[in-house]
Amino acid sequence: MCLAVPSKVIRIKNSTATIDVLGAQRDISLLLLEGDVKVGDYVLVHAGFAIQRIEQNYAEETIGLFRQLFELEGKKED
Repeated sequence: MCLAVPSKVIRIKNSTATIDVLGAQRDISLLLLEGDVKVGDYVLVHAGFAIQRIEQNYAEETIGLFRQLFELEGKKED
């Protein structure tokens, strides 16, 4: 199963962005996106590439669902 993860852009250098997802940071490529991406934008990331810019409210809602899922998984292991 493939999953694209909503991520916040925190730095941009050339065609590479540093993104933050739930406190984890990594560098990704912006080469597949059309148009400009700015620091503070949210993007969907798959396999190290930003594949789409998304609205902040959608990104935050989806990230909240991921948090809930992780909490449930943690309780399952107890």
